[in-house]
Amino acid sequence: MRDSSAADYPIREAGTAACSAKFQQYLPWLVAVSLFMENLDATIVNTAVPTMSAALGVPPLSLKAVLTSYTLSLAVFIPISGWMADRFGTRRVFAAAVTLFSIGSLACGLSVNVPMLVVSRILQGLGGAMMTPVGRVALVRSFPRSDLLRVTQYVVIPALIGPLIGPFTGGMIVNWFPWRTIFLVNLPFGIMGLWMVRRYMPDFRDDNAPPLDRTGFVLFGVGIGLLSYVLEIFGEHRLSAGPVAGLTALAALFLAAYGWHARRAAAPMLRLALLRIRTFRVAVLGGFVTRLGLGGMPFLLPLLYQIGMGFPAWQAGLFMTPQAIAAMGMKVIGRQLLTRFGHRCVLIANTVLLGVALSSFAFVGRTTPIWCILPMSFVLGFLSSLQFTSMNTLVYADVDDREASQAGSIASTAQQMSLSFGVAFGALLAAWYLGGVDQSIAAQTIPALHKAFLTMGALTILSSLTFWRLRASDGNNVSNRAVRVVEAR
Repeated sequence: MRDSSAADYPIREAGTAACSAKFQQYLPWLVAVSLFMENLDATIVNTAVPTMSAALGVPPLSLKAVLTSYTLSLAVFIPISGWMADRFGTRRVFAAAVTLFSIGSLACGLSVNVPMLVVSRILQGLGGAMMTPVGRVALVRSFPRSDLLRVTQYVVIPALIGPLIGPFTGGMIVNWFPWRTIFLVNLPFGIMGLWMVRRYMPDFRDDNAPPLDRTGFVLFGVGIGLLSYVLEIFGEHRLSAGPVAGLTALAALFLAAYGWHARRAAAPMLRLALLRIRTFRVAVLGGFVTRLGLGGMPFLLPLLYQIGMGFPAWQAGLFMTPQAIAAMGMKVIGRQLLTRFGHRCVLIANTVLLGVALSSFAFVGRTTPIWCILPMSFVLGFLSSLQFTSMNTLVYADVDDREASQAGSIASTAQQMSLSFGVAFGALLAAWYLGGVDQSIAAQTIPALHKAFLTMGALTILSSLTFWRLRASDGNNVSNRAVRVVEAR
């Protein structure tokens, strides 16, 4: 894979030569603002789930629909984000995405019941589905591969301020203000993002972009929607086994139909042929399984801290803050680790350690001292951040810029699907182990959560097997590992 930039391909950008220095200087900050908005929103909502459930008069596990509806919306609409960026331009699509996300945030703050909140979260997801993927595509087309890891770290460090202040801010807000306020804090950042889009977002577009694959969009969207709905209702026993099995089979049928369609369509919505690229396939499929285990943690940990251990929301938020601090610290040394050991070694070892870290929360109970919980949270944040950095940069290692939109759409779709399914999977496990007991009783809630943590940890450890298919040299063009080896000789 040669080191390339957007100017090497017939993808039009107004004033490419003149804009390089200006856009390369400020574009990472713009993408960081979008990531900040999404991460702040997610971490605030997770911490506020117990308070929101009490205010709305529903069981805490029932509010997983508020989380899964957002990530499901991302998974459904991300596949067309690459096509929209190519067809209408990255600047216009990114501005529309920030606007939709902000409107969805306002609608969430005005919601009066769970169905209205779920619909508003779907609108938020529609904006987020275009916001972050399009920003990543602009970065990939603006910088050479050798700079991609450095730029990614530069972008993510400011974005991690969202998870850093989110849990504590969410806890403080629901402690002192109405829970609706947690959604309204996105609005100032949305306004700032729109101002930055007009000044610093390059307008990459492909004048030869094919028509939208409407058939593929319907088949994939319906299949993913049905599958997510089945995961949501399975643990709550709303339907008997027969209808659940029927819906599962129908979802599988739609997804299989999309796979058949994608192999025959001239320009499919998701170009699954990219999965023939080994590094891309391993990063996407391995990352999907790994994120299933991680996806449930932001939902289950607040339940453990607040319902199980009896801490107020603001203190439970503080317990999750070390994760964000560790994630920021990892970004400083993550590049050095990948340069020294390579993607294969890092992903295999880190995935196993990550599974152990997830399982360790099975030993946290009402008598566990705080000085034990905080280091556990720090380790989990460090390992999670290293895992995501390694997988996300490996995605583009052997994909050329012409396929960057499609590769980003597939990778982002798989990522959001796994996180959405991870929340549903974690809630399903907790509900399964709880059985029919009262979810507000700490003595019965804690053992069920412990079993869920052990199960998710074991799944994460097993997912390390997927990374054995990597070669020692894979990802060297991203981490610059090969360059250093040559120089050492």
